[in-house]
Amino acid sequence: MTVTDVATEAPERPAHRDGNVLRWLSAYTASMIGDSVYYMALSWAAARSGSATQAGLVLAVGSIPRALLMLGGGVLADRIGPRRVVIGSDAARCLVVLGLAGALLFTSPAVWMLIAVALVFGVVDALFLPAVGALPPRITAAGQLARVQGLRGLAARTANVVGAPLGGVAVAAGGPRLAFAAAGVLFAVSLPLLLSLRISPLPAREAAEPAGTAWRDLADGLRYIRRHPVLGPLMLAIGLSELGFAGPTNLGLVLLVRERGWGASGMGWVVAAFGIGAGASALLLAVRGRVPRAGLVMCLTVLVGAAGIGALAYVPSVGLAATVAVSIGLFVGLGGSLCGALTQTIADPAYLGRVTSVSTLFTHAIAPLSYPVTGAAVAAWGTGPVFVTSAAVCASGVVAALAFTRLRRAELPR
Repeated sequence: MTVTDVATEAPERPAHRDGNVLRWLSAYTASMIGDSVYYMALSWAAARSGSATQAGLVLAVGSIPRALLMLGGGVLADRIGPRRVVIGSDAARCLVVLGLAGALLFTSPAVWMLIAVALVFGVVDALFLPAVGALPPRITAAGQLARVQGLRGLAARTANVVGAPLGGVAVAAGGPRLAFAAAGVLFAVSLPLLLSLRISPLPAREAAEPAGTAWRDLADGLRYIRRHPVLGPLMLAIGLSELGFAGPTNLGLVLLVRERGWGASGMGWVVAAFGIGAGASALLLAVRGRVPRAGLVMCLTVLVGAAGIGALAYVPSVGLAATVAVSIGLFVGLGGSLCGALTQTIADPAYLGRVTSVSTLFTHAIAPLSYPVTGAAVAAWGTGPVFVTSAAVCASGVVAALAFTRLRRAELPR
């Protein structure tokens, strides 16, 4: 049986029962847990090895190559295939982190050493994130992509819940050296799973297209997005929604809790509530597999989530804040998963790495730029006006997207 024959039979199998998808999901989960353990170890080592300013530099320096190279990562994924990029990325993480763990057998972590590792990870993330987003359409049928997005969301939540405590235990038991070694082993676990994936080839007409220079490929991808009747509005919605959502739900939430005097436990309850809501949305999509009128539902759920962000700054108690946070996580999480599924089903497979790199650039590189703006604005005007303004920015993206008929009527494959 040929690879094409396997790809033809794949649509008959639900994603949660497809061994190919489950191998990808296991590899993705192991890699994400490894990420969480790595960042825990890096934070601890940085705090112990230098001043507060130096620790902040170590944690921030990885964002530079991530922002600069993200679009190039999408070009690379389209040129050589997303699986190769994901395998290479995880192999690089494994070697670098295990190498650092080995070096720490003979010396204590120095700031320069941690900065070098953080820079490498920033480069790897710039390659890994677009490729991992472009991989699902190559391992399952189009009708299963919404379910795959739900499974991916569950994997990410599992990594958040498991990774940080695991990293903490490793640091407590053997210091950063053991934690870095544990992260490296987790990256290594993903490699044989990724190597065993069956990958559907691109259609012959797309695979046979001659490749230009990397710059030409990038410009071609950006032009493709701009001219597309659905992807262009979708990227606009992603960009504005992330700019409005990132500040309040990260730095803004810390400042809100401090302003209200809810303490660390209150912060924990609200953050946990976000996670519960987002996990519920991922589970819903994983079980249901398809949502009718996905484009319209995506926009409406993000609008509800934006309203929740504006309301969060005015609730009087931790309990009500947690309730609002559950709804934000549920609706924004569902909207985000539908957005990912629509991107993967609508984009031409030959452009999917570049399309994914643009959406990932907004979520992982540009949106964090709102943090210093959020902090300065809260200091000047307080949490209420800032949360409402952020909610309006978030909502403006989907309101603009709703003006495009093709996006409103966009459907996921059956």
